[in-house]
Amino acid sequence: MKPPFESSPGSENFKEPVLDEQGRKETVFAESKVPLCVDLDGTLVKTDTLLESILILLKRQPLSLFAMLLWMLRGKSFFKQQIADRVDLPADALPYQADFLTHLQEEFSRGRKLVLVTAANEKIAGAVADHLGFFALSFASDDQVNLSGNRKLALLEEQFGKKGFDYAGNASVDLPIWQGAASGIVVNASGGLTRKAKAGGNITQVFSDKKNYFRQFVRAIRMHQWAKNLLIFVPLLTAHLYTDPVSVTQSIWAFFAFSLCASSVYVLNDLLDLDADRRHARKRKRPFAAGNLPIPLGVAAIPCLLIPGFWIAYSLNPLFLATLLSYYLITFAYSFSLKRIELIDVFTLAILFTMRIFAGAAAIGVLVSQWLLAFSIFLFVSLAFAKRFSELHNLPKDKEKVGGRGYLSKDLPIIGIFGTSSGYISIVVLTLYTSSEQVEVLYTFPERLWVICVLLFFWVSRVWLLAYRGELNEDPILFAVKDKASYLVGALAIITMFLAL
Repeated sequence: MKPPFESSPGSENFKEPVLDEQGRKETVFAESKVPLCVDLDGTLVKTDTLLESILILLKRQPLSLFAMLLWMLRGKSFFKQQIADRVDLPADALPYQADFLTHLQEEFSRGRKLVLVTAANEKIAGAVADHLGFFALSFASDDQVNLSGNRKLALLEEQFGKKGFDYAGNASVDLPIWQGAASGIVVNASGGLTRKAKAGGNITQVFSDKKNYFRQFVRAIRMHQWAKNLLIFVPLLTAHLYTDPVSVTQSIWAFFAFSLCASSVYVLNDLLDLDADRRHARKRKRPFAAGNLPIPLGVAAIPCLLIPGFWIAYSLNPLFLATLLSYYLITFAYSFSLKRIELIDVFTLAILFTMRIFAGAAAIGVLVSQWLLAFSIFLFVSLAFAKRFSELHNLPKDKEKVGGRGYLSKDLPIIGIFGTSSGYISIVVLTLYTSSEQVEVLYTFPERLWVICVLLFFWVSRVWLLAYRGELNEDPILFAVKDKASYLVGALAIITMFLAL
């Protein structure tokens, strides 16, 4: 084991150390107290730094997965070192355990000696210690030793003597360390583990910030976003098959297939965007970014959502399955790279929305007309630009660029022009459709459809007016779901369509 490094006490986030007689900064430790040794993963931070580092590396170099399999054959310590050598984990953005962090700050201000001791790699431990600034010493894993369990206990007893330290941890591997400590602190452990730890008789404090996993999971899969998949029912309406029980049933199954698939993508996106989300005013509250859901649960959820979705698609018909597969592959590419390329990201989003309409048509065996295709593309391009416009509009003044995106703050005016132009072009397409011969075949009173054109004109104009005011949700679809005026416009449009039959 390499000798521990000394972290520099005193951080802008915490109280300054006292000054000695010469006016130099020094840390004064209370002689009456034994050192408090603190674990990192799951204790000081509500996440697993190794898993986060792996996700960062996979996002940057997806093919590194094959190298990881070889590194694992050489042991866990070597594996951790290889990951750490290739990834700089941003310590300032990690989800720290707030109440426990406050406790450590108070202990430090009283002169308590704090020691970071973790199975995480020494590079990660060093970054965290430097960021916090109150750890006097830090012990961590290197390329030879994985500092966990009994090895950690042996090191602490060697450094501070038996029962010569207090220890704060969170996992079952910490049980022997709690027993070997003068006193123990349990942080965010399960109820069963907390009871086992207390059975040792030396647990003095318990910190818990456990959230309702079910509620957090529902938030993570973004069931409210399933509203976007209602586009699958558009072909059912435009083809006038809403009275056919078979077509309605197939559309419903298609809706759930797409929703499950989309939710798996949302989870994947959140896992790949942890750092960017944590630096975003709203997205930092997402379950994985906030550390309210464990990363392994997210990794397991991806196939558990995806497999049922594709099974449903397979049960419907090959064309719908192919459409869903294409949708997933495009979203996969979007998650890894396309969303960071300006303009390409917007057109990709528009294509993904339009594919929902194609999927709805494939589920019931009808074709998508060129009119509907053109209308959808221009409308969704407009909404995608509105999403980017809102992100830039809400960007803090001290930032030039949206995290994880290819746009600059100075792009705001031109994005507004692109977006409003696309929205109004979609209205032009709709007006041309209402005057076409195809409409006369489907509707008895096609001239009444002009009301829908006026309603759309109003809605698109209102979306962009709110966007320029900074009052638009960064996701226009979610805005529509919560907006009373949007519901009114949608209801009037549907009524108008039936009156035109």
